[in-house]
Order: sequence, then structure tokens, then C-alpha cells
Amino acid sequence: MEHGQTDSIDIAHFRDTAHRIEAEVARVMVAQDDIVRHVLICILAGGHALIEGVPGLGKTRLVKTLASVLDLKFNRIQFTPDLMPADITGTNILVEDERGRRTFQFQEGPIFANFILADEINRATPKTQAALLEAMQDRTVTVAAHEYVLGSPFFVLATQNPLEMEGTYPLPEAQLDRFLFKLVVPYPSADSMTEILRRTTTSYDPIADPVTNADTINAMARLARETPIAKHLVDFVVRLTMATHPANDVSVREVRDYVQVGVSPRGAQAIVLGAKIRALLNDRLNVAMEDVLDIATPALRHRLILNFNAIADRVTPDEIVQRLLAELPESAVV
Repeated sequence: MEHGQTDSIDIAHFRDTAHRIEAEVARVMVAQDDIVRHVLICILAGGHALIEGVPGLGKTRLVKTLASVLDLKFNRIQFTPDLMPADITGTNILVEDERGRRTFQFQEGPIFANFILADEINRATPKTQAALLEAMQDRTVTVAAHEYVLGSPFFVLATQNPLEMEGTYPLPEAQLDRFLFKLVVPYPSADSMTEILRRTTTSYDPIADPVTNADTINAMARLARETPIAKHLVDFVVRLTMATHPANDVSVREVRDYVQVGVSPRGAQAIVLGAKIRALLNDRLNVAMEDVLDIATPALRHRLILNFNAIADRVTPDEIVQRLLAELPESAVV
């Protein structure tokens, strides 16, 4: 598919474009292949991603690089306790025309872009986070009773630091549920650290080139939703989601002991959509169980609300999801 063609895209072009995106990002980023793959899945699914990791792991550089490769309008919003909703959405300002008449004119905020980096999102107050919630869910912004539609694609990648708890506001469950995936950036290995030092302490400074554009991304997203998934896999996703609820008959002991609130239907939607896109990225025309298993943890980990017993026993959502995947049979009557 040529750059700028908008009507449709076939499977060969989907695979070729996706592989070129990943290859171009890999020229800049070191040892982030899994994170890049899952962020790309989020974009093609029309969802958003929450990335957690300690400072210095390249989260901001990753987002900027992806925005360049996808040739999308990029804005970064630094979340702080004094950030106001209008600082995100924009506001009406009083302007005067050549005849001296004064009228209100809407001045767009940084949310009006294709690719938004919400840096340290949990440092903003709940009121400010709520302004972002409307944009993430409805792709609209409401200012002074007037609704403004955001462009397409629209993708929010939010970061949060797991270590700095002072001065933060935990994201409410409703906002966490709007993120398609929660991704955890691992610390680099020794070999990866060596390559990072080579790239960042010498004159070597690769710059990512555009590979595709917004129209192609939208076409790829439409194709991904048409990918078939077998009924037994859908049944498995349903049973997996239901098993995260403590009162359900198929839930394991860890769920009954440690989970306060299970996964919403959005979790099941995230797994199915993500599995479809992963299948295409791996050159398959239908979803396999390996796709579902790969997507389950990033799709569910932030949707599990744990109780105080889990905190006391240092049990993590990832451990519960992995326990469910190990215990839940791949085929059963729902």
C-alpha cells in the first residue's frame, strides 16, 4: 500500500507495514521489542496503554519514536498536582476582530493530537484525571457545554512511577479500565545496558524515519477487527474473565482470597482484540491460543482490584492471572 492510500489494506500490506514499524523503532530503542509490540497492538485496537517503570528506562523516548515512525501529531502533557483540566482540554479565550468586536474563541489544549504522552499521570488530581477520562473513552472534549471531536487515530500512553508514592493520586478503577493494556518496562540486561551506553554516550544518534501515516493505521485497525477467532477461544476468554470474580464457581483459591473486584467486560474485549492483532503480526490469519495467553496478562493485570490480604501477603495481579491461566482448562462448558 502506497503512503497516503486510505481506502483499504490487505493482509500482506498489514504485515509488511507492522514489521517495518517495529524494525524502525528498534533502530532507536534497545531491548524493548515486547513493549513496542504491545503498544502497537494497543494502537491498532484503538485503545490506550498504561506503562509502569522506574525513571530512565526510555518510556518517553519510546513514545516520541513511535509518533515519528507513525507520522502522527504528538503532544506531551506533564502531569503535576497543580495541572488543571483546562491545561489539557483547552479553554475559551476572548478575542477581538478587526472591527473591535469581542467574541469567545476556543483555544485547543494539548489533548488535540493523535499521540498523547501523559507523563506521570498519577501526579494529577482526580478532577484533572477526569478531564482525560472523557477524551480516552469518547474521543471528545467538552468545554463550556460544547463538544469537540478528537482526531483519529487517538492514542494515550500514560506513564507512572511505581516507586514514588508521595504526592500521587491513585488512578480510579473507572480510569484504569479505560486502558487496554498495562505494560511493565523491565530493567535492561547487562548486554542491553552496554548497547544503551554505546548509543547514548557517543556520536551515534539514530533518528527514526516515518514508515506510515494516520490513514494507514486506521485501515489496519479496521482489518484487524475482521480477523476470525474460533468459538472455543471466545469461550475460554469468557471463562477466564468470569474466573476473576471471587463469587464465581470456577475461580481459584487465590482469587477468592485476594481479589476484591474482578475484571469487567472490557477486559474480555481487550483480550479478543489484542489476540486478533497479535495473530496478524505473527503472519497468521486466525487467532490461536498462544495469542490469547500472551495478551491476557497486560489486558487483565490493572483490572484486578486486590484486597488488603493481597497487599499483606505481597501477592501481585500478575501472579493471580498466571495462576488462572495455569488452572483454567482450555476447553470446557461455560
